Amino acid sequence: MTESEPESPQGPNSRRAALVALVFILLLVLGGLLLEHVLRDSSSLQDCVMQGRTNCAPIDSSAPAR
Repeated sequence: MTESEPESPQGPNSRRAALVALVFILLLVLGGLLLEHVLRDSSSLQDCVMQGRTNCAPIDSSAPAR
């Protein structure tokens, strides 16, 4: 009498779901870091303007000289 071994709950579907969840979490972390960077730059520009300075915006060096 051969008994078939019951399938384990750790099949390929659960591994795929775990991988998808990991990728999703990594994308959320990267998006959060990008958002933090953009908000920090915006905050520093607003702080500069609120201090009354006139040279707050960074100079765009890629623009052609006239």
